[in-house]
Amino acid sequence: MTIEQTPLKDCFIIHEKVHGDARGYFIETYNQRDFKAATGLEIEFVQDNQSRSTKGVLRGLHMQRGGSAQAKLVRVLEGAVLDIAVDLRKGSPSFGQHYAIELTADNHKQFFVPAGFAHGFVVLSETATFFYKVDKFYEPGNEVGIMYNDKDLNIDWKLSESEIILSEKDKTLGSFAEYAASL
Repeated sequence: MTIEQTPLKDCFIIHEKVHGDARGYFIETYNQRDFKAATGLEIEFVQDNQSRSTKGVLRGLHMQRGGSAQAKLVRVLEGAVLDIAVDLRKGSPSFGQHYAIELTADNHKQFFVPAGFAHGFVVLSETATFFYKVDKFYEPGNEVGIMYNDKDLNIDWKLSESEIILSEKDKTLGSFAEYAASL
């Protein structure tokens, strides 16, 4: 495992060693001891989640607030997504900044998104299967979000507005300015 620090504090790209031969491949996708040694973070994941979506489906930008804030380790099992993390930690040097990474079944990259970040992704391939671990259980009453096309965040989702498919819930998310004012 090699860990690459992104420009956002505590947000990492994880490159796993792929052991392949004519039969296929093997990857150790997570090792708590190695992760802690490389990042200094001690994370105990409590739940795994998986979704499958079609091209243009955008899920996000979501987060849990307060004591329910979740750290996530995300990867793609099939297809390709553009994955986004937005630092919403008050007082952080990268507050309000975002980082984008393309995760694919072929590049085997994983993305660690720390607690206090909003997270979202959009499917770039015809379909994608997205898998992620979280370190806190989901608490519906503590969910907040920011509209994907917020003008202050200015995220390039790599698809046109007409290609984006949102849930009804994600169509009603607030702005970054509203979130920042609530801190």
